[in-house]
This record gives sequence, structure tokens and C-alpha cells, in this order.
Amino acid sequence: MNKENKPPKEELAGTVRCRFDPDMPGRRPTPVTLQRSETRCTSDQGLWIAIRNRTQAISFDRYSRFVDLVLFGDDTATGQADQALNKRIAAAKAEMASRPRLLSVDAYNLLRLATEAFLLLEAGLVFRGSDGAPIIDSDLLDPLDESERLGESVSLDEIRGRLQQYFGDKVTLPYLNRIMVALTGIEPQIQSGVNLTRFERVLQGRLSSPSMIELIWSYWHEEGMLVQSMNAIALRFQNRRAPGSRDPLAILELDSLRPLNNMLWGYIQNAYTRLTVPRRAYEYDHHYGLTILGKAVPAMRSADSRSKFLEAFHNVLYRSSVFYREDADTTVIADAFPLLNAIRELHIVLAEGASNQFGDLPWTARVEMMVEQWLLARTEMKEFLRGRAAVPYQESWIGVVDTMRRLQGWGDSNATHFHELAVTGEQLLLTIRYHDWVDINFTQDQAKNWARYWKNELQRYMHAYQAVTGVDLTAEVADTRALSERYLQPSYHLRNRLSVQRNNNALSGASPSELAGPDRESFAQLPLPARRVLRSGGDD
Repeated sequence: MNKENKPPKEELAGTVRCRFDPDMPGRRPTPVTLQRSETRCTSDQGLWIAIRNRTQAISFDRYSRFVDLVLFGDDTATGQADQALNKRIAAAKAEMASRPRLLSVDAYNLLRLATEAFLLLEAGLVFRGSDGAPIIDSDLLDPLDESERLGESVSLDEIRGRLQQYFGDKVTLPYLNRIMVALTGIEPQIQSGVNLTRFERVLQGRLSSPSMIELIWSYWHEEGMLVQSMNAIALRFQNRRAPGSRDPLAILELDSLRPLNNMLWGYIQNAYTRLTVPRRAYEYDHHYGLTILGKAVPAMRSADSRSKFLEAFHNVLYRSSVFYREDADTTVIADAFPLLNAIRELHIVLAEGASNQFGDLPWTARVEMMVEQWLLARTEMKEFLRGRAAVPYQESWIGVVDTMRRLQGWGDSNATHFHELAVTGEQLLLTIRYHDWVDINFTQDQAKNWARYWKNELQRYMHAYQAVTGVDLTAEVADTRALSERYLQPSYHLRNRLSVQRNNNALSGASPSELAGPDRESFAQLPLPARRVLRSGGDD
């Protein structure tokens, strides 16, 4: 056969068509997809669900509804969980109602009592019910949301089963059980009839139902000027002029017939009972090695400081971002061992600071700041400091604080970012503090599951931190100077950004009176009434 008589190539026997013909049956392109590597389930996933459930239970919206019921609703707002609290709240309300007029601090005292009752009922992580099974608030639990986070379909019963598997036959968290054994030499059991004489010498409530409250929540809200905003309003309520050539709150007038008027009176009268700024500052340093800057903060002389916390925490965040990049690449198997080691290091640093005021000061600071949030969210307050209506604030008090930040010249960062840092930072540190990360049997699967479950909170924290400080915790750092900025105190970043903002205002032609507003530290603490000192002889 000559060349001219050869059939076309595609008609030769044994050849394969390279051209796709949609009309030919059986000739369809085979889809090829890559998926990320699978990770085995671990029992600690039940703990993540429980911690998230409890932190959501003490959110401001639920707290505000609870307080409104106590102050303006029926006497059984606390439910049947604690009859003693019901009686105390009912007695306080009866005493207030029996008086012909209310010109005292009882209303504020009832508000604080209701706040403490709310946290007592909601903040604790109760592991065992009457039947010995872990307790999960189903009203706050969305199985679909949890299934998306876990990467598999789970029901409420399966979630409780995982939590039961995590605890095993322990009466408390494995981490706290390890601490209990080190303290007393015995292991607490849930079975009845076991001799717990030595176990009863410790505060059983803190062991069997630890409070899901982390002090970093208070730290970030303080940096966001929550306390300073309330103190500035309290000073103006007393007719005290703010420092500087002009007072941004000069026209603030709260009518004496409105409920908030009496609440603020009680708030000011009880100033001596609240934590001072130095006490909180020393505990921030003891817990996390974090400092706050302000005129009300003296030169710190800490006996014990967590100088390694910021480096360890930011290393966890950076390792998480590296893991996410590798995990999104379906051509590689993401390595989570660096993340696991970073979490272990942070767990040890947090444990070193869990002493002295660890059990009480975070609780007290939380109560006081939640009361301040409730006061700032009142209708009377928002009529004067309503914030920008078009800004989608997550909680009703944030707009008031945001307005105060602009009025007082405390920085142009939105208060929402500080709230994000507080909420997500608390959740992340709780998972690292109360899980037994030092267990030598842990593999990278625990770290992978932790990072995937908390991805939303980790990403939100890193974004909010960059928004308020300008530091990108996810960036690859090769320069030593850039690395030092990553581990620099957030308060110094905030001060430097505030200085840059004021310099830019000066260059833009702002008048000196507009630049002479009070420093961000001016209202760090509400001063107590001055006492006159009598001297014998000499000049006054």
C-alpha cells in the first residue's frame, strides 16, 4: 500500500481517538479530584464543644435578658438551679419595693447580685448530672454547626457520648485530675462510697466544675476602653470636668426620673468595692506577662511575670496559619507536630500562672465589666452616645464605647476588634489551659483536630490583632526587627499607633484645642473621694 492509499491515522486499528466526541457513548472525561488527608477522631473534640457551649452561654445578649428579667420581670428568673440565689434576689426586690422612694444604692447592688448569679449558673463547666452523664446545654448547641466544624455528621447524643468518652471514669477534667493527684496523692472517683477525705480539703467546685472565664477577656476590653468610658461618664455625672481645654461630655445630662440615674449613683458609691486598675494590671502581668499603660498604672514591680506568654501564644497562632496553608494544599500532608509542640509550650506557661488570685480575680473583673457593659447599653446612654447607626455592632454597648473612643481621642480602631480579641482569645486559651496537652501519648491528630475545629476563632483573632496593632501574625518573618515587633507588648503598639494618628491630625491642620483632648490613660481609674489631712503646725 502506497502512502497515498493509507487510511487516516485515527482510523488505523489499535489507535485511540484524542478528540472528544460528546455523541459517542462511554467517551466521557474522568474527573480527578484531590482531598486533604483524613485525621482520626479524638475524644478531646467533645471538650471543644463543651467549652464553646459555656462561653456562648455567658454572652452579653443572654446576660442582658437575664438581668432584665431579674430587675423588671418575675422573681424566678434564675430558674430552679439555685434556690438560695432565688431567695436572695427575691428578698432584695421585696426590700426595694417596700420603700416609698428609691434614692439609695440598692438598685446597683441588685444588678451586681444578678450578674454574679448569672455567672454562677452559666459559667461553670458541669461535667456530671444526677445520672453521672456530662451536661450540655442543648439550647445553645447546633448539631449542624458542630458537624461542619468536626467534618462529620454528629447528633446531640453522639456529642454527649464523645464528652463521656473524654472524661471516662474521672470526676473532673484529665488535666485537673493530674493536678489533684500531684496535690493529694489520690485520684478522685465518681463512684459513691469512695473515701474522699483528702479530696474534700480542696475547693471541690473549682475542681469538679471549673469556671470557663479567662482574664484575657477583661484585658482586651480594658485596652478597648470599656472601663475608661464608664469612668469618664461617672466623672461627668459628678459634675467633674475632664482634663484639657474642652470636655467632650459637657452636655451629658441624665434625667433624675430615669432608672439609669440611680444606677450610676450606686455605681459611684460602690467604687471602693471594685478592683483598682493596679490590681488588674498586676494580675495581667502574672497571668500573661501583659502590661497596660496609663497614668493610673504605677511603675510595675511584679514578683512573678509570664514573660514567655506572648511569644508562646503568638507562636501558636503563627503555627496554626502555617498548618492551614499546608492543609489547604491537597498535594501534601500537613504536618501538625510544630503546632502540637507550640500548644504544649503555651499550656505549661499558662499553668505556671494559675495561682494566688487566679480563682477569684478573673471572676470579679468579669462581673464588674459585665455590669459596665449593661449600664452602657441602656437606652438613656445610647440617646446621648448612640454611635453610628450604619455600623453593624455585635452587641449594643459597643457603639457607645466606639463613640467615646472618638470623642476622647483614644484611637481610631473600632471597638468591635477589641471585643473580637476578648471573646476569641478567651475561647482559645481555655482550650489550651484545661486540656491535658502534656500527655506523652498525644499525636499530631489532637493538634490537627484542634486547629480545624477552632479555625474560625483563630483566624478572627489574628485579623483583629492586626487591625488594632498593625502586626500580621501570619507573615513569614526573616528580619529580626520584624520578629521583635511580633513579640512586643500590644499596649506599646496601641500607644505608637495613637501617636501616629495624632501627628497626622496635626499635619492635616487640626486646631490645638482639637488635639488637646485627654490621653487614653486619663480615665483609667475612677478616683476615690479625697480625705482632708489635719497637720499639727506648719503650712497646709
